Amino acid sequence: MKELSLNILDIAMNSVKAGATLIGIHIIETDTLLTVDIVDNGCGMSQSTVEKLRDPFFTTRTTRKVGLGVPFYVLAAQQTGGDVTITSVQEPDPAHGTDVHGEFHKDHIDYTPLGDIASTVLTLIQGYPDIDFEFSHEVDGKHVKLYTREIREQIGDIPINSFEILHWIQEYLSEQYNN
Repeated sequence: MKELSLNILDIAMNSVKAGATLIGIHIIETDTLLTVDIVDNGCGMSQSTVEKLRDPFFTTRTTRKVGLGVPFYVLAAQQTGGDVTITSVQEPDPAHGTDVHGEFHKDHIDYTPLGDIASTVLTLIQGYPDIDFEFSHEVDGKHVKLYTREIREQIGDIPINSFEILHWIQEYLSEQYNN
């Protein structure tokens, strides 16, 4: 993929399919390192499934025989000298869910840029209005945050994916990045 935000979108979509009601996307960016944690409270995976995720010929989908999302994400990290670790706890454990932690060395020639992460977050909120998203991005001395649970408390019965609210979210994120 041309930007990591699309990989993040793909992994968050896996969280949706796992029945997550809360998905966190937490990014810390320095001059030389980008760390991304995608954490959910979905149903989790067995250790044997986690071990197979790096294999492009492993997928749980029935519509195709390959699953390239995680392998491409791992490749993007490894080609910079970084890596991806995946930990998961299955239901019925009360701490069930999955954490995908990626580290990317930004000073490497093969670094794939983060891209438009704000649009990725907006797309997730628009497409999955019933899921709570926690987004944070530390970059250039700024700490951009967006928690949909807090927004829901303020807007009451207005759907979070209504045009007006999505427009407000877009402006809110833009202001945080540009201030």
